[in-house]
Amino acid sequence: MAYLEPEDPSPASEHQAPDLLTPRLIEKIQEYPEYPETFTVTATVYYPERGQTDGNPLITADGSRINPKNPKKHRWIALSRDMLSRWGGDIQYGDTVWVRGISDELDGQYIVRDTMNRRFTNRIDILVGRRDKIYGKWDNVQIAKAEFPEVEHHFQPSDFGFAMNR
Repeated sequence: MAYLEPEDPSPASEHQAPDLLTPRLIEKIQEYPEYPETFTVTATVYYPERGQTDGNPLITADGSRINPKNPKKHRWIALSRDMLSRWGGDIQYGDTVWVRGISDELDGQYIVRDTMNRRFTNRIDILVGRRDKIYGKWDNVQIAKAEFPEVEHHFQPSDFGFAMNR
């Protein structure tokens, strides 16, 4: 007796192709010699306001302009100086980093655009708006520099096996 698969009622043209790793991305992953360094940091949030920034709260340290109506949509962060290459760290302005350990809403990919006050070390500050009603301080947050930021994909870093382990 043969088992039959149920027939799919939708025509073949309506099927969406699954997200596939491109040959270029597979080649990059295979050439990558080791996992990127993961840092454990404390995370907080900040608003683009004078009390939490310098005299020009809508301009980041790298010169990027913040959208005052929806700052969170940028997915930008500030790093403490000890983490930035300008002061001897490993990460530069414009680098893409993965953040994990805060919440489903705040975990994910961010671009480094700003610097925190010199009194902070081993810390990140996530740009949000006051209307977002996001407050808090989180310890033991993991960040890792994304190695292929120019490649558009919708995978988590652990899907490739070159970032943080879940």
